[in-house]
Amino acid sequence: MPSDTRILIVDDHEDTLYALESALAPLGYPLGRATSGDEALKQVLRGQIGLLLLDVRMPGVSGLEVVRYMRRVEQTQHIPVILLTGFGADHELTTTAFGLGVADLVLKPVDPWALRTKVRYLYDAHRRHLALEREVRRLRALTGEHTETAAHPRPGLPHPDARVPTQRPMGAHAGELEKDRT
Repeated sequence: MPSDTRILIVDDHEDTLYALESALAPLGYPLGRATSGDEALKQVLRGQIGLLLLDVRMPGVSGLEVVRYMRRVEQTQHIPVILLTGFGADHELTTTAFGLGVADLVLKPVDPWALRTKVRYLYDAHRRHLALEREVRRLRALTGEHTETAAHPRPGLPHPDARVPTQRPMGAHAGELEKDRT
């Protein structure tokens, strides 16, 4: 991930943006800000966003709408998102947010230490994931695998937040193993 990749903080209240920037400043990561969902989407689509801290309820485009859109676009679907809400715990919001694949839902006012810990982990994990994808592409190019047809592209590495697939039933490969022995 290029060094100009930043953490985008999105809230419609200037004082909240300032508080979040102050809480994250000790990490030393580049920070960006947006005051609306529309502005956030524009910045995310321009690229160079490694983590999004996003208020849920904003006038116009809500935080949930931003996440819904991001998850439909290939270049933005794996950007980690921490949703922020000042309206307390809400089961429906929690269910919807995690169903959309957000990394966390944090209640305001935030605990700066806890927020820094979450941000450090998610931002660094996303950077490592992108570095691994670049390395896989580089190695495939070196070994000649870059000549695959567009109809059969190789999937990239799964994102660290991707769900773990279910395990196969015991003995699912027994027939295949027997074939290999003969």
